[in-house]
Amino acid sequence: MSTQSSHGRRLQESSSARGLEKARQQLQEELRQVNGQLLEERKKRETHEALARRLQKRVLLLTKERDGMRAILGSYDSELTPAEYSPQLTRRMREAEDMVQKVHSHSAEMEAQLSQALEELGGQKQRADMLEMELKMLKSQSSSPEQSFLFSREEVDTLRLKVEELEGERSRLEEEKRMLEAQLERLTLQGDYDQSKTKVLHMSLNPASVARQRLREDHNQLQAECERLRGLLRTMERGGTVPADLEATAASLPSSKEVAELRKQVESAELKNQRLKEVFQTKIQEFRKACYTLTGYQIDITTENQYRLTSLYAEHQGDCLIFKATGPSGSKMQLLETEFSRTVGELIEVHLRRQDSIPAFLSSLTLELFSRQTMA
Repeated sequence: MSTQSSHGRRLQESSSARGLEKARQQLQEELRQVNGQLLEERKKRETHEALARRLQKRVLLLTKERDGMRAILGSYDSELTPAEYSPQLTRRMREAEDMVQKVHSHSAEMEAQLSQALEELGGQKQRADMLEMELKMLKSQSSSPEQSFLFSREEVDTLRLKVEELEGERSRLEEEKRMLEAQLERLTLQGDYDQSKTKVLHMSLNPASVARQRLREDHNQLQAECERLRGLLRTMERGGTVPADLEATAASLPSSKEVAELRKQVESAELKNQRLKEVFQTKIQEFRKACYTLTGYQIDITTENQYRLTSLYAEHQGDCLIFKATGPSGSKMQLLETEFSRTVGELIEVHLRRQDSIPAFLSSLTLELFSRQTMA
């Protein structure tokens, strides 16, 4: 009887654990759904807030334009007498009144859209608050399921071990992440760069290259002398006479002190070359940042004699201009056609074809892009 009762308790505990696991999975699924709905509602709220701000700006601009037209009409009314009106002036007055009427209607439409957007924003905020409350309730329900179900000791221990394993894995991954971030920062400080985006300029007279060439020549010379000395040794072992050229060669061999000195010179030259590379890389980055800040254009070398210019105020990441250096020593620049250059044909016609001025073209383009961002 005791065996059957214990077996029955285990079955009951197992079924309770399965029921609890199923309820937990349902709560987690509901939690994920509520989280997704909450994120969606927040995005909608942010979109409506941005729309409301834009509509408020447009209403303000239209109001100023309307007030300006009223002031102009008022000045006409105050300066002219009834006898001075002409048919042409009357026609202009009617056109101005029609324009003011259109501005009135457009302003009313914008105000209606603004009111609608504000109402929708209020509804979205209310729905977001309700979702947050529901999310809190689901979290509280999922955090205390043990009040309704019973766990077996074996399942509790298994879950605890699994949690500990996951915690250890998380700690290990965080440690690897910190190590990788430190390694990336160290590589950045050492002047590491992306070879697909950065062009490295090599010195025509590189001290390290000269030292390595000199070391290779000395090494080849030492190998040749070793072969000669081996021949001399074999001749002496056979009891033969030492050739005169081998005696002269043995006398002219560099000493170990001279070899050590040459190695020190090579190491010193390589160290100087590494420091020069680091200084050059730092200065190049500083110069590129200064150009980007002062001119508003990031300049990258794409291929030989081609330069890509990306504006600080570009609306899209791919909006860029490509210039190709032509003429002797790159004295002239030619604008190549890109998808973005097709959208600024008017500026190209005025400043490049008529005025033949690339700086004027780039300045006008900067002002154009800046005005688009401020008016958006």
